[in-house]
Amino acid sequence: MRSLDWALCRSFLAVLRDRSLSGAARTLGVAHPTIRRHLDELEAVMGAPLFVRSPTGLVPTDLALELREPAETMEAAAARMVRTASSEAGAIAGAVRITASEVMGAEVLPPILAALKQRHPALCFELSLSNDIENLLRRDADIAVRMTRPTQDDLVARKIGVIPVGLYAHESWIARHGEPASLETLGTKHCLIGYDRDTAILRALAAMGLSTAPSDYAFRSDNDLAQLAALRAGLGIGFCQIPLAARDARLRRVLPGFVIEMETWLVTHPNLRGVHRVRATMDALATGLAGHIRAG
Repeated sequence: MRSLDWALCRSFLAVLRDRSLSGAARTLGVAHPTIRRHLDELEAVMGAPLFVRSPTGLVPTDLALELREPAETMEAAAARMVRTASSEAGAIAGAVRITASEVMGAEVLPPILAALKQRHPALCFELSLSNDIENLLRRDADIAVRMTRPTQDDLVARKIGVIPVGLYAHESWIARHGEPASLETLGTKHCLIGYDRDTAILRALAAMGLSTAPSDYAFRSDNDLAQLAALRAGLGIGFCQIPLAARDARLRRVLPGFVIEMETWLVTHPNLRGVHRVRATMDALATGLAGHIRAG
């Protein structure tokens, strides 16, 4: 088999994600015929079709699904080359890719990164907001902010501390409904903001004796930012980091005996810990996150 042109794999991944040639073309900013030609060339190399047409779009074949992981590895390597080339040796400059949960990435990290940017103007940041754990061994990101202890032994991990999570409601909601008297009445007499699927927080509630049903919720979403917005809008009682809630005087804590503790870790690949831009960012995140925890 001849060597693969990265452009073919890039187009393949775009089609795989968008499930259409036109969507892939828009994503990559190239012409529709270019995507078609790249796909034809890749199928010729593979000796088999990668997609079949359906009323809902292009459906990947089993071969296409098997090729996804190695193609994404190539994608990560190409992005890593760009980040590496963006800085001079020894300089605190260039791009640093960070992955973090939705709330951490949107609410907590930007002020920390803004202060770091003031000290080192040549730094820039790529921030991936996802509750999924990106593969640092494959170098999908340079640094991960994780809310669980890392399980991959080959990574460099630093525990920052524990962020407490409590139950909160907007003052306007409490004015209308009052505060819950106990955890046991929370699901029956008050409207909850929470998750649509099983999560660590729901399992923690169940362990405390409160198993919730869909009818107990005024608002359900697996998107943490949507939950936070619903809490701030006064839709009901929801979960919030105690240091984050401390920023908004209109959020009032209910049932203060309820606390869930989330470990907070900074993680990177061992080959990156000596890279100046990564080390500087790791140190700034460690200091900033420790300050965030103390603010609670």
